[in-house]
Amino acid sequence: MEISQWPSEWLRGVLAAAVLSIVSNEETYGYLIGQRLAEGGLGVVKGGTLYPLLTRLEQDGDVVASWRDGDGGPGRKYYAITPAGQQRLNLLRTDWQIFSGNATSIISGKKAGQ
Repeated sequence: MEISQWPSEWLRGVLAAAVLSIVSNEETYGYLIGQRLAEGGLGVVKGGTLYPLLTRLEQDGDVVASWRDGDGGPGRKYYAITPAGQQRLNLLRTDWQIFSGNATSIISGKKAGQ
């Protein structure tokens, strides 16, 4: 299976946490976030999926955005995580560990604690 072929419902389930994690590492812009997602093995995330998510994260107060002049090209909108976004990411990371462990146990046919 090619990485760009992951079921869309899987991607929807992890995309917000993945984007917050990327933005928590450095202030960055949409195109570069998309590259980081692809490099991380999630496949190509189209702009029609990524940019509405970034807008929602901004509206929810998890990221802040600022426009900057481009180097010889158009300006870019940069995103940075907020303290509330970092707090949300920390909770998502903890919850993800539990959820993914439980899902792996069920899908692999193992009982909890085995």
